[in-house]
Amino acid sequence: MNPKNRDALRARIVKAAEAALAARIYATSIDVLVGIGWLDPGAVDSWRRGQLDCLERAIQANPSRVSEAMKLFRQWADEKGLKPSQTDYVARSPGREMLRFSMSGDWASEMHYRTHWVSRALSEKQREHLAEKASRPPDLVVIQPLNRDWTCHRCGGSGRLLIMEEPGPACLPCVGLGDLEFLGAGDAALTRKVKAMSPRSAIVVRFSRARGRYERQGILAEPKALEKGLAEIEAAKINSGDRRLGRGPLSPQT
Repeated sequence: MNPKNRDALRARIVKAAEAALAARIYATSIDVLVGIGWLDPGAVDSWRRGQLDCLERAIQANPSRVSEAMKLFRQWADEKGLKPSQTDYVARSPGREMLRFSMSGDWASEMHYRTHWVSRALSEKQREHLAEKASRPPDLVVIQPLNRDWTCHRCGGSGRLLIMEEPGPACLPCVGLGDLEFLGAGDAALTRKVKAMSPRSAIVVRFSRARGRYERQGILAEPKALEKGLAEIEAAKINSGDRRLGRGPLSPQT
């Protein structure tokens, strides 16, 4: 890469990295690749759902330019005095597979991509908390389709809810979520409590034609967590003199 092109690329990388650092107190390789236009956010979402075997397949640049961009990003981080923090990336799928960044899959490449560069202004405890939060598996997303004219790619069945996998939609029993119960949106405190108590949970969304986007309908959680959460919220309201319990529907709308 000639010096002029390298300087232009560096300026774009610095701009993307500075924006990420200002917004979140850390910057990542994904922030940079998206910020300079080499990686589409939609492709990142597909990768996070486990629908791409590695993120590099979605990067719109040749390997040598990507390698040069990552070197420039690390140089910027060193110059800023940022601290490296290794972060796990887990798929937004029931299997919670570890996501792969590089086509080669070699350790050095993966570590470069997985490194978050964090502000030194944070204390050690704050950095540890940030690393733990960044490594936390993302919420599973279950879709409530507008109609039931769909077929599970695993069993050929259908249903009121589905989860997207790389080959296509799958029903909840096939992905091991068939026993979860639905808690409708409306009571934020109850939702937080039930979600925290449930080892397995998922967000339920439904597409709004009017708004042109998916909107949250509630969550799926394990029956025991739902029962315990309802009981604790009800007890707290009774103790506070409020006997009205705000409870959402326990089955998705049809």
